Amino acid sequence: MSTDPGHSTTVDELAELRLRLDVGMTRLDGQLALLAQRGEQTERELTDAVGRVAALEHLRWPLPALTVLTAVGALSLAVWQALGH
Repeated sequence: MSTDPGHSTTVDELAELRLRLDVGMTRLDGQLALLAQRGEQTERELTDAVGRVAALEHLRWPLPALTVLTAVGALSLAVWQALGH
């Protein structure tokens, strides 16, 4: 075996680089998992919001129907007043 001090330093530096790389990759994996979780949560919230909007649209009165009802009411009132009641 060689006892070259330069060789030992290189091995130590490589081990430190590998450790830093492993720590960095673990941190990136955690960040990616968090982003994936947030994406799924946002997708669920968006789906829920779309469902609520669809329900609200289903319950609202259509504007043309409201216009026709108002016109019929006004016409009925005008005819009633014209007949002298």
